[in-house]
Amino acid sequence: MAATTPAALGEDLDRHRAELTGYCYRMLGSPFEAEDAVQETLLRAWRGRGGYDEARASLRTWLYRIATNICLDMLKGRGRRARPVDLGPAAEPGPDIGAPLPERVWVQPIPDSRVLPEEGEGGDPAALAVARETIGLAFVAALQHLSPRQRAVLILRDVLCWRAAEVAELLDMSVAAVNSALQRARAALPARRPAETSPALGAEHAALLARYVAAFERYDVAALVALLREDATMSMPPFAWWLSGRDAIERALAASAGRCAGSRLVPVAANGTVAFGQYLPDGAGGHRRFALLLLDIAGGLVAAMTTYLDDPRLLDLFGLPETLP
Repeated sequence: MAATTPAALGEDLDRHRAELTGYCYRMLGSPFEAEDAVQETLLRAWRGRGGYDEARASLRTWLYRIATNICLDMLKGRGRRARPVDLGPAAEPGPDIGAPLPERVWVQPIPDSRVLPEEGEGGDPAALAVARETIGLAFVAALQHLSPRQRAVLILRDVLCWRAAEVAELLDMSVAAVNSALQRARAALPARRPAETSPALGAEHAALLARYVAAFERYDVAALVALLREDATMSMPPFAWWLSGRDAIERALAASAGRCAGSRLVPVAANGTVAFGQYLPDGAGGHRRFALLLLDIAGGLVAAMTTYLDDPRLLDLFGLPETLP
């Protein structure tokens, strides 16, 4: 191995952490499982450093082989993760939203800082755009419909732009088998993907997001609904309950006014787009954290609102303090 000291080797391994986390997150649909998979990958690489031959494969390729095997092992015998919109038909607004489902059911969001390069680090803007799009909740949820091996092939070929021969060697498959798996995965994926959305990052979305935050914080339901697409959805993991259409969402928002009025939204970066930590009034002049809200933007309007309710581990992951003054 080229690194001649433990410190140098540690730096070599660690510089691959973000892209490995993005890969494992797409495979597993959970930021916590992705972190575990990457930690295990780097640990195995460290322990196996004596057997690594840089003449046979680059360090990056070797790490991806380890990470892929770990992800495939983690996915054995496991049901897919999903969003509420993937689990059943839309509900009607009302007080009965059912019982919460276990964490293992849900595709969960991940902070951009764990999977994307820092601004100003350079790199190919087109590649960064692809990276942002392919960590979106909708895309990651769509990937979960593929078999684990198809998932790996599609990510390696279409997201990371590996050559078929490289993927074949990594997965111990023939090139023909890789091409066949990729063709099947591509055919299955569009049927599962929602209408194209765009990251809420550019200047064209700044005004929309400012209006959304202002309307939400004063809990102006009419103003909020005016920012939604006609076919917008609203969901609230860990509940399978979800709504479709502006009229249904308007009724649900109006019914929540007593609880959500006076909320504050704190922006965070999640899944290649803008998200918010939602804080509820605590009755003593401050606010306590309550939820993580992700927005999908399409055609200059909000296409989906996904609110992860009262999940302390997820809120901690995004660095959201428990209270605001």
